[in-house]
Amino acid sequence: MTHNLWPFLLHWGITAVSLWVASHLFSGIRFASAGALVVSALLLGLANALVKPLLILLTLPLTFLTFGLFLLVINALVLLLVSALVRGFTVTGFWTAFFASIFITVFSFIIGAFVAGGSAEYTIQMPHSGMWL
Repeated sequence: MTHNLWPFLLHWGITAVSLWVASHLFSGIRFASAGALVVSALLLGLANALVKPLLILLTLPLTFLTFGLFLLVINALVLLLVSALVRGFTVTGFWTAFFASIFITVFSFIIGAFVAGGSAEYTIQMPHSGMWL
């Protein structure tokens, strides 16, 4: 059980650090408390795992038409959704969410590469169900 818990906690922490750094770089992102930051990081991870694939599937023709650039819009919308759901987390507008989501993605990837060192033991293994979502 704890073998699967460490990668989850690592990704959650990396997301929280990325959100915290983004809140200092982008004036339109604010957290009222550390609790709001932690809950936002958890909810952002869940939204990226559950809501984002559904949005990608629903907007697949538009994504193909824009050669994948519409995925950046989906990332921004997911960030705005999380800010609407978490009290104490505010994102002032779409363009702030757009550029902040790009930063959060890149920063999380870089931090994850340094912390995990590219090791396979720190990747989250999802059970294969054989179904498309």
